[in-house]
Amino acid sequence: MSDGATRHLTEFATTRRGVEAWVEPATAVTGPTLLLVAHDGEWTRRSIPSASWGHSFAEHLGMPGYDAGVVGYPQRMRDWNSRQKGR
Repeated sequence: MSDGATRHLTEFATTRRGVEAWVEPATAVTGPTLLLVAHDGEWTRRSIPSASWGHSFAEHLGMPGYDAGVVGYPQRMRDWNSRQKGR
C-alpha cells in the first residue's frame, strides 16, 4: 500500500465528522478496499493490503468499522451520490 493512500485515508478520517469504515473484500478483479463515509455521506475508497489492515486502521483512529459484505452500505452515501449528480 502506498504512503499516499494511507495519508489520504487518514486525512479524510480526521478532517470530517462522523466517519465510519467499511472493509470491502477482495473480488476477482480487485484486492480488498477500505471505504470511508462521513456523516453527510461524502466518501472515499482506497485499496488496502488486507481486511485486517482495514479493521486495524479504523480501530487505530477510533471509528466504527464494518464488513461491507455483511452490513451493506449506508443510505447517506447513496444520498450524497445523488446530490453530486445534480450539481
